[in-house]
Amino acid sequence: MKIEGHTVVITGGASGLGEGCVRNFTGKGANAVILDLDETRGNQIASDLGAAALFCKTDVTDPKSVQQAIDMAMDRFGVIHIAVNCAGVATPSKVLGKHGPMAIKTFDQVIRINLIGTMNIIRLAAEKMTRNEPNLDGEKGVIINTASIAAFDGQIGQAAYAASKAGIVGMTLPIAREFTNHGIRVMTIAPGLFETPMLAGLPEKAQQSLIASIPFPKRLGKPSEFAQLATQIIENPILNGETIRLDSAIRMGA
Repeated sequence: MKIEGHTVVITGGASGLGEGCVRNFTGKGANAVILDLDETRGNQIASDLGAAALFCKTDVTDPKSVQQAIDMAMDRFGVIHIAVNCAGVATPSKVLGKHGPMAIKTFDQVIRINLIGTMNIIRLAAEKMTRNEPNLDGEKGVIINTASIAAFDGQIGQAAYAASKAGIVGMTLPIAREFTNHGIRVMTIAPGLFETPMLAGLPEKAQQSLIASIPFPKRLGKPSEFAQLATQIIENPILNGETIRLDSAIRMGA
């Protein structure tokens, strides 16, 4: 599928990997719909990009909020071709910590944002994609989800995060199989350590320790590099139903 002239819905689009995708896609001639809770940053990015961008304040865990954003995208651009799920949190918590068992609301919140939030976008955006005119391959849409290497190499304190991301990996193939009848491809990217607000929130010593564990190149990934892979997924019609690790060959220790 071409990017130019098409409309992309991007969750978490006001920062990090999502913002990288917004800027990459609009730079290639796409329209970008930014779904995020950060009104200040989201509106600023949309203002910077002009008519090609629209910001919608969205809580991905709330079906009504997501539906409203999807409807706003349709009202503005008339069509949705691509959806990229980047919204997520990585709240750390041991199952048995210093103060006792993990608060189940902590686990619930991470699952709701990362996994249920992803499904909210998939189901509502895909419904709009089914109305699109197919291209020569019969393709009507592309959905790209964001998992994490924690889905495979989860560390201590990442039980909730790893579970949410493993859920995204696990549902990629069955949804891709289901959507073959609709001409919609579904792919997932599992990034390693990237320059994002999530990682920036760690103490400097912890950041440097993580960077030291990266095999090659020995640095954090850039949001533009995540967006580059997303672009390649969109443009390559054979990529479907798979999760791609984007991680500089890192395998996280316990």
